[in-house]
Formats: sequence, C-alpha cells, structure tokens
Amino acid sequence: MAATYRADHIGSLLRPAELLQAHNDEKVSREQLRTLEDKHIQRVLQRQKELGLKIFTDGELRRRNFMSDFNDSVEGIDEGDNLQRSWQVGAGSSAQPSRVPGIVAGKIKKTKRLTQHELAFVKQHSPGDIKMTLPTANQFPAIAYKRGVTDKVYPNHSALLWDIVPVIKSEIQALVDEGVQYVQIDAPRYSYYIDPKWRNYIKNEMGLNPDDALEEAIRADNTCLEGAKHAGVILAIHLCRGNNRSQWYAEGGYDAIAEKLFGQLQVDAFLLEYESERAGTFEPLRYMPRGKTVVLGLVSTKLPEMESPDQLKRRIDEASKYVPLENLAISPQCGFASTMEGNLLRENDQWRKLELVVDVANDVWGTG
Repeated sequence: MAATYRADHIGSLLRPAELLQAHNDEKVSREQLRTLEDKHIQRVLQRQKELGLKIFTDGELRRRNFMSDFNDSVEGIDEGDNLQRSWQVGAGSSAQPSRVPGIVAGKIKKTKRLTQHELAFVKQHSPGDIKMTLPTANQFPAIAYKRGVTDKVYPNHSALLWDIVPVIKSEIQALVDEGVQYVQIDAPRYSYYIDPKWRNYIKNEMGLNPDDALEEAIRADNTCLEGAKHAGVILAIHLCRGNNRSQWYAEGGYDAIAEKLFGQLQVDAFLLEYESERAGTFEPLRYMPRGKTVVLGLVSTKLPEMESPDQLKRRIDEASKYVPLENLAISPQCGFASTMEGNLLRENDQWRKLELVVDVANDVWGTG
C-alpha cells in the first residue's frame, strides 16, 4: 500500500510564549487557559493548512508533555515523585540529570478518556484529516516503576504493564470509532534495546532480560492495537531516542531490533528517527515487510539550522534501495515540543522546517 501522507509530522508543536506564561501563572483560571489553548490550536491548524500539510494535529498544546493525558486520566500515579534519568545534550557533552514526574504508587485505574477533550475541538476546527497521538503502554513501567514504592502495588514491571494495556487499547479503539484517520503511538522506550547502556539498565536496574523484555513490549503494543484496524485508518508507531529541550538519552541504529520489531508490530506505518548519525544507517530497513509505510524522520526538531533539500532528496533515494519509493514519506525526526517547554528553536524555525518537509515531498512524489 502506498503512503497516504507524503509530508508527515510527529504531532507536537512549540507552545507560544503567551500559553507557556499562562500555564505557569496561578492567577490564570482553567477557563482562561482553555480559551488561550483554543485560540492557539485554531492558529496552528490554519498554519498547517497554509503550509500544504494534509494531516493535522492540535500540536498537543493542551498537554504538559506527550504522555500527560495518561497521567491525567488514571488513578495510581504520584506526580510529586520521580526517577532521575540522564540526557545527552550534544556531541561529546556530558550527561545531564533530568527528572520526569510521576511514579506509580497505587493500582492503575482509568477515570476518564485520555483524548476526548482534545478530539472534540479538533474535529470542530480541523481543515482535513486528523492525527491523534498516544503514548505506548511500554512508556510507564520503564520510567514510573520505583522500588520501595511501586513494588508495594505491583510485584514487577510486567504486572504494571498489563494493567496499563487496557487503558491504551480502549483509547485507540475509541479514536477509531470516532472517525480519526491516523492514530500514532509514541514509543521512545524501544530505544532502550538499541543502546548498550540502556540494555544494561534493563538488565541491572529493571532486573529483566532485554530480549525477553523486547518480546513483551511488542506483545503489549500489539494487544493495544487489536481490533482497531479498519479501512481508511492508519495505525502507526513513532520511534525516537528521547526528545526533551533538544536533548536525547539514547543512540544507536535499529539493527538490534529491526527484524523483530518491523516484522511483528501490527502497524501500517513506522515513523523512524533518521536525522543524525545517532540513528545509524538505512540498512535495517531491509527487514521492513512489503506494503508497510516508512516515514523517514530526516529533519531535525532539535536544531534551528535548516537542512538542504538536495541532501534530503539524496537520503530518500538511499532509503528507497531498501523500501520502495511508493512506501516512503518524510517528516521531522520527532515532535518540536515533546515537553511543554519545547526544543531550543523558534516557532518560525518550526514552520520553516515543516514547509521544507512539504516542499521536498512535493518534489519527490508530486504531492504532500
């Protein structure tokens, strides 16, 4: 099946200063904040249309980070607690500590839909097909399981994972039932299996066999997707190596996971990070099953410098040696703001990069 959207994007967009200030101002009421969100979501939807994109998101402007909808929709998470992780900030730089709030301290129990409040507004105002993004169920055992806290409720990471799966599964099904054309799972945790330091973390800190954990992660995502496949709906997964204030936490090519991941995940499209040497070569794409779409994340959302259109076209040509050109598309490598604070570039840089994606798609395939 040929790619439906040649010019794609991951979903999150930079928050304007006005919205960031409102989020941090205790004097701003929930109603005032919602009005500001509505205004800026309508603006970014219109901007996407002006650039020539054919798939639209609300920029995740209502979220604190790409996974906050989950935390807001369940009981059992203590956002006053956290685990420390290390982020890389550049070539040859030292790791920087960072804390992602939210530790599982009780049984996970769904209290409301994750994205219903977002989708209702987007359906009202979107100028075209809608993409909705959700975090993978695998995200939370990896970052929210704290010994001495979580193990009082869940004996191991696996027990927690399989309590989260039904929450994500039901949300995917609801989105499909409501007519969303494109559902994307954001799954940065698969990068743990391609980076030796994180494989050691899985083994030594999480107490898991990395190969067994990878198999379980794929089963969990596939279970979340069960029953959601319908004509006219794209089910996709986005893989990255971390995206927080232009930082990353993992590096390495897809070689170690490509055969299992590409062959077993029941998605229509893989959105793959490929903007830097950290991502390795296109060679692992030889394991991509026929008919799957590969969205090449060739444009950086971490750096303001613009990529060369000719270089992007050369890279698409190189990837087409492994995946037919008709099954390829192009996008930025990740979102521009996986966290509310966003990456270290300006909003104008963001729009120029998305315009570049559309222009290259038009040049290569004749349509965005």
